[in-house]
Amino acid sequence: MKMKGSDIVVECLLEQGVDTVFGYPGGTILEIYDSLYKYQDKINHILTSHEQGASHAADGYARASGKVGVCMATSGPGATNLVTGIATAYMDSVPIVAITANVAVPLLGKDSFQEIDITGVTMPITKHNYIVKKIEDLAPTIRKAFQIAKSGRPGPVLVDITKDVTLAYTDYVKAKPEESENKYTYATETVKKAITMIEESERPFVFVGGGAISSDASRELKEFVERIDAPVCDSLMGKGAFDGTSPRYSGMLGMHGTKASNLGVSKCDLLIVVGARFSDRVTGNTKAFAKNAKIIHIDVDEAEINKNVLVDLGIVGDARSVLSALNLLLKQQNHPQWLKEIRALKDRYPLTYDTDVLTGPYIVEQIDLLTDSEAIITTEVGQNQMWAAQYYHYKHSRQFISSGGLGTMGYGLGASMGAKYAKPEKPVFNIAGDGCFRMNINELATASRYNIPIIEVVINNHVLGMVRQWQTLFYDKHYSATVLNDKVDFVKVAEGFGCKAIRVTKREEVAPAIQEALEYNGPVVLDCIIQEDDKVFPMVAPGAPISEVFDQEDVDK
Repeated sequence: MKMKGSDIVVECLLEQGVDTVFGYPGGTILEIYDSLYKYQDKINHILTSHEQGASHAADGYARASGKVGVCMATSGPGATNLVTGIATAYMDSVPIVAITANVAVPLLGKDSFQEIDITGVTMPITKHNYIVKKIEDLAPTIRKAFQIAKSGRPGPVLVDITKDVTLAYTDYVKAKPEESENKYTYATETVKKAITMIEESERPFVFVGGGAISSDASRELKEFVERIDAPVCDSLMGKGAFDGTSPRYSGMLGMHGTKASNLGVSKCDLLIVVGARFSDRVTGNTKAFAKNAKIIHIDVDEAEINKNVLVDLGIVGDARSVLSALNLLLKQQNHPQWLKEIRALKDRYPLTYDTDVLTGPYIVEQIDLLTDSEAIITTEVGQNQMWAAQYYHYKHSRQFISSGGLGTMGYGLGASMGAKYAKPEKPVFNIAGDGCFRMNINELATASRYNIPIIEVVINNHVLGMVRQWQTLFYDKHYSATVLNDKVDFVKVAEGFGCKAIRVTKREEVAPAIQEALEYNGPVVLDCIIQEDDKVFPMVAPGAPISEVFDQEDVDK
């Protein structure tokens, strides 16, 4: 039947199983918003305070649910305000579809009001993008965008639609979503070679990244780890892929990884990497990284093999299918002495912090305790992010949601709202620093408007904490532009936005405040005041080998 372009957009979203979109209207996208009004009983649209908040909310929704997140914006500044969120999703391989509208075809290229070449702008930060100039191309393009976003290595896709296309009519026939194509042809010989390397190893170590979460490989990963009888560490993006409460788990790897993981990987003779890309924050000095080990790298993206670290065997494929193939052939291995050695490192070098004052780690530990390690934790970027990674025990995939690759300050509040819509049954906390909180504090208005029961935990040290930490350790305490000790009162600001707010200044106030927030049916801000010079340890200096990991005791020496 004949249907208007704007209605086709919404019908295509329904085809893909979309139930929630995040966005902000404007002139060129008004036809689509008029259609959303007609379909409001089928699709829930969340009006954010800023387009960047919409893109982060779509991202958080995707990470928490495993589905494709959707955001919308108008042309010009509306579209460019999505860019940081699209880049965030791109760096962390998150499937979102961003739908923008542009000026009509006759006005393209004429510097028309609010015209921007958003496909040109986003080309380097999307998996693919489109501009739709013909009504006949609209439905096929949207369908293809969803397929691309979720297939292979997931990522963001942008669809820009000219306004005249949203007004035009064409025949529309409903279609079922195409299955994602994840076909890989890794040779049986490659799997057999991996088995041989595993069987010859005496000190194997498994390093898990976000690819294991994207492929829903947790069950296969658990079986694999038990079969090879190895310890496990993870990247920031891999948290929860392997149970963080398991005795085999040694903690995060890299710049702020545990000493047990960093020293263990440096001592292992075989490192098996599942769905990680060897970020510089993980490897430190690449020439010294796992120098005593052979490396097997399993990744869905062939471009990642040998990109940052040369490996002995690369297997290109979906993590779950590769691990399943390995599990079928792998005989039980036993490495009791090696596991004992890693356990000894964990016992010798536990994560520690000052127990006499209120600190970030203590706050995160209390959240962990009062939620039985079952909450969804989103974060901002910096010290708050590292403490959330270190001190919360992630049992499951899609529990930890954070900007890893791009390191986007201001990400977490929008992401927490998206995560709550994806998983309404789960408590959702956003762990923030005061610097990050200021960046997208306007999204408290969104949380208040829709009464979204998220808990914003501001670890407030009145400085840009991580930058100050670097200035302390590496810049002779030159605190250039990092002091935030002004008159802003986050409790009053939050209450002004219509949120419940609680200030916490003592350790004994933390648990009651968290419990009160959990029992409140609406958004809550906890303004937790800590000392300005709390630091994240352990740490590896930029460019140093991860084996040279140090902590406060080493600094004091």
